[in-house]
Amino acid sequence: MSVEAVPHDPQAAVEYMLKTAPRFAKAKAQRLYLEEYRKTKKALLMRESDGKAVADREAYAYSHPDYIELLDGLRVAIEAEETFRFKLKAAELHVEIWRSKEASNRAEGRATQ
Repeated sequence: MSVEAVPHDPQAAVEYMLKTAPRFAKAKAQRLYLEEYRKTKKALLMRESDGKAVADREAYAYSHPDYIELLDGLRVAIEAEETFRFKLKAAELHVEIWRSKEASNRAEGRATQ
């Protein structure tokens, strides 16, 4: 994932949010899909196991390389989602800071008239 700066200019920040929102949504969808697929993968691996007890089949599933690979993918998906989420939040804060400064400037202007 490329490191792109969140713009400080309020208009650019809003444009950044509009551009980034679909990427955030895709990252979130990927994370949710992997969380759900993890349950399916566990069940499939448990069925594949020769263990008699549920605990044995579960241990097989959790230690299987395919399951571990899926967890690595989930980690990457969560990182992507959280990166987009915090960048969107930063862009929102840049707009809020600008609004506060503008309100202060207006109040200061009224006070000096």
